[in-house]
Amino acid sequence: MLKDTLHFVFVVLQVLAVVYGLYYFSTSIYGIVEKFNRKPTRNYLPLKRFAVFIPAHNEERVIGNIVENLKQLNYPADGYDVFVIADNCTDDTADIAAAGGANVLVRTNNEKRGKGFALQWAFKEILYKKDSDYDAVVIFDADNLVSKNFLREMNNKLCEGHKVLQGYIDSKNPEDSWITCSYSMAFWSSNRLFQCAREYLGLSCQIGGTGFCVDVDILKKIGWEATCLVEDLEFTMKLMLNGIRVGWAHDAVVYDEKPLTMAQSWKQRRRWMQGFADVCSRYFMKLLVKAVKDRSFALLDCALYTLQPYMIIMGGLMFAVPFVNAYVFDNEMFIFTASVFPNFFKAFGMIQFLLIPAGLLIDKKFSYKLFLYYPTYVLYCLTWIPISIQGVIMKNNKEWSHTLHTRTVSIHELE
Repeated sequence: MLKDTLHFVFVVLQVLAVVYGLYYFSTSIYGIVEKFNRKPTRNYLPLKRFAVFIPAHNEERVIGNIVENLKQLNYPADGYDVFVIADNCTDDTADIAAAGGANVLVRTNNEKRGKGFALQWAFKEILYKKDSDYDAVVIFDADNLVSKNFLREMNNKLCEGHKVLQGYIDSKNPEDSWITCSYSMAFWSSNRLFQCAREYLGLSCQIGGTGFCVDVDILKKIGWEATCLVEDLEFTMKLMLNGIRVGWAHDAVVYDEKPLTMAQSWKQRRRWMQGFADVCSRYFMKLLVKAVKDRSFALLDCALYTLQPYMIIMGGLMFAVPFVNAYVFDNEMFIFTASVFPNFFKAFGMIQFLLIPAGLLIDKKFSYKLFLYYPTYVLYCLTWIPISIQGVIMKNNKEWSHTLHTRTVSIHELE
C-alpha cells in the first residue's frame, strides 16, 4: 500500500514539474521574440517630478557613490529629489549621504526592521503630506549605480500611461567571482526571458526590489504595507489584486552589486525563498480565485510565480526519480519523461540549456570569460534546491538580514 502511494505521489510530482517547466519554457520564447518586435518609446518632455528613495542600513562604503551618481542624471535638477533613509544605522551612512547633497531621513526602530518598513515610514513622512508635489517615486538600493537616462526613460513610460514600472537590473561586478558571474547571468536571463516575455505578452512583469517606479496616486490609493522579507514580490501581488500591472522599462538601467561569496549568496537567496514561501501562503489562493473569476491569464501567471520555491524543490525531486525507481520500485516506476514523447523531452532539455546563452548573446552580455564560467552557473542553479528547502522550512521566520555591500565602482566604468 505504501509503495503504491509513493508511486502515485512521484508520478504526480513528475507531471506537475514537467507542466510547470513547459509553461515557463514556452513563455520564455517570447522574450526572444520581443527583442525583434519591440516598439520604440516616444520621447516626452520631462513632465514628471520624482522622489528618489534609497533605503540604507550601514552602507557607508557605497552610499556616497550612488548619491554622487544621481546628481549626474540626464534630467532637470528640479525634476527630482533624492532621499536617503538611514535605517537603524550605526555607522556614517547619514553623514556621508548628507555631505553628498542628499536629503537624509533618519529612522530608528529596532522592532520593525527591514527595507519594507523603512519605505513605509518614509512614504508617510514625504509623500502623504498635503504640500507634496511628486508624481512618482523611484526606489534604489544603496549599492546601486544608475544609468544617466534612467529618469528620462521612466518619464517617457509614465507619460505613455504606465503606473508601475520595473527597470533593467544589470550587474556592476559580473566578473568578480564565479558567484557574481552566476548571479549576473541569472539576472540577465531573467530580464530577457522572463520580464521581456511578460511585457510582450501583456502580462505583469515582477518588481525586482530595486530600480522600480510607482505613480504616487497608486501608492496613495492602495498603500504600501509591503513589509515582509520580499517586499517587492508582495507589492507586485497586491498591485495585481487591484488590477494594476507592472510594465517593463528595458532602457532604464540600474547596476546592482552581486554577492562575492557563496556564504553571502546562500544567506540572501534563503531570505528570498523564505519570503516567497510566505507570500505564496498568503496570496496564492487569492490570486488563483481572482484569476478564475476574472478569467485573467495575468493573475494566473502571478499565482504560479509565487510557487517558485515549491517548484524548485519539485524539480529537485525529479533528480531523485531514477534512484527511487531503481532501489524502491525495482525499475517499475512510470517515468513521465521517458514514457511520454521521450525524444521531445530530450530536445526540450537541450533547447532549454541553450536558451540562456542565446538570451545573453542577443543582449550582448555574453563574453569569453562568462563562457568559461557557464559550467559553474549550473552548480549555482543546483544550489537553489537546498536553499528553497530551507526557505520553505523557515518561512515563518520574519527576521530581516542585511547583505554587506563593499564594491565601489564608478558609473563611468560601466557605461
